[in-house]
Amino acid sequence: MASVKLTNVKKVYDNNVVAVHDFNLDIKDKEFVVFVGPSGCGKSTTLRMVAGLEEISGGTVEIDGEVVNDLQPKDRNIAMVFQNYALYPHMSVYDNIAFSLRLQKMPEDVIYSKVTNAAEILGITDYLMRKPRALSGGQRQRVAIGRAIVRNPQVLLMDEPLSNLDAKLRNQMRAEIIKLRQKINTTFIYVTHDQTEAMTLGDRIVIMKDGFIQQIGTPQEVFGHPNNLFVAGFIGTPQMNFFNDCQLTLDNDEYAVTVMGTRIALTRQQQEKLKAAERKPGGVIVGVRPVHMRIDQDGFSGKIEVSEMMGSELHLHLSVGDSDVVAIIPTVGLDLSEYAIGKTINFSFSPDLMHLFDPETTNNLI
Repeated sequence: MASVKLTNVKKVYDNNVVAVHDFNLDIKDKEFVVFVGPSGCGKSTTLRMVAGLEEISGGTVEIDGEVVNDLQPKDRNIAMVFQNYALYPHMSVYDNIAFSLRLQKMPEDVIYSKVTNAAEILGITDYLMRKPRALSGGQRQRVAIGRAIVRNPQVLLMDEPLSNLDAKLRNQMRAEIIKLRQKINTTFIYVTHDQTEAMTLGDRIVIMKDGFIQQIGTPQEVFGHPNNLFVAGFIGTPQMNFFNDCQLTLDNDEYAVTVMGTRIALTRQQQEKLKAAERKPGGVIVGVRPVHMRIDQDGFSGKIEVSEMMGSELHLHLSVGDSDVVAIIPTVGLDLSEYAIGKTINFSFSPDLMHLFDPETTNNLI
């Protein structure tokens, strides 16, 4: 298998539009890394540079220690699964999967063994003689993955492979990709705009915006310790609540933050981080995830504007002063009549689950 290393990789188009800025990443052998971000952030362009489908404007791409900038895609020992499947409609499933092997002039008995093994792994053995038009979207995507893995590539690249599927199929295929990963032991680079896919699939997530890396980390790291406001708002559903115009104060060498007129003392760990950074008192943005809100009769008051019953959870959209706040509360033992639209409830949150952001740099301070 192979490691992948991108060093100062850059992509500039002819009209001087910079699609990817100074991209640096070390991907370990057999690691599953996900590039995630909004449309136009440069994630697919970066993937295509690894594949050799886009020319690199600057920097180097290495696969298993070899610089591949000038190598053709066929010489990189990678395979790619595209968003639109890219199957040959006139060929059977078997012939689609076998196509690249026949180009390599492999013996038919070897091809048969490889194709049937891949089909068994993906659960498509019964469809080998069918044409792609006779398959569902999820089955076609399995064929596209089979065509990629049958070559035993060092690196498997996947460019939004589930975006054409409905929600139920996406969930099923996510589980299939997790199972597949255990069976083929290759290095995965996966591109998506769906942060749920990123969180459930990746060993590490690379979050991008406007061609820049915003944060690289495990799902737990980017959820629990977002680098900045963008990451905090992008990762997590529903997105993090933000309280603007809050004040960080320093009295008797102790920091506190005032949120909507209420003073909240910070934890020892938060105090130490702010003191180490010599943070001066002033305006801050406070962020709290909806799942970290709790019902508290002594807390802030908010009017329920929308109440969404999600089965085990209730999503409450609250009007709190000038802020819109979302709170997620468990429904076990809950009297739903107390949380109807128009009702007023009180809520709070624990200081250790709170984030402070610099209004100018947007960086997370704690």
